Amino acid sequence: MARPCVFCAIVRGEIPTSVVLREERVWAFLDTRPVFKGHVLVIPKEHVEEFHAMPAAEMGTFWTAVQRVSRAVEAGLQAQGTFIGLNNKISQSVPHVHAHVIPAARATACAASSGRGRPTNRTRSATDMPRASSPR
Repeated sequence: MARPCVFCAIVRGEIPTSVVLREERVWAFLDTRPVFKGHVLVIPKEHVEEFHAMPAAEMGTFWTAVQRVSRAVEAGLQAQGTFIGLNNKISQSVPHVHAHVIPAARATACAASSGRGRPTNRTRSATDMPRASSPR
């Protein structure tokens, strides 16, 4: 029997989390095991197990949300940039499509992309991060 989806439980309100974006079709929240402070996961609200199964009609909404979250992470944490990654099947820690948006600086970009990063004192607390705004 398959395990219940942790991300679906978050959307249903069964697991508390720090939500940074809550929309009709996309949610984003802080990762509970961040590579760096401000590490955010962006998910489609409806359960989609793998990237290849995600409907084409949902791609624009999903990636636009990833872009808005990336901008908010950079602005809120005064990061030099972000690392954006999406695992598909292999190395997918939760079988629900999710993009990682990780704040980065030149000195940490390689560590973030390899998953070996360590939180630093150079960023503000993740709870200080502004919520992602809706498109204008």
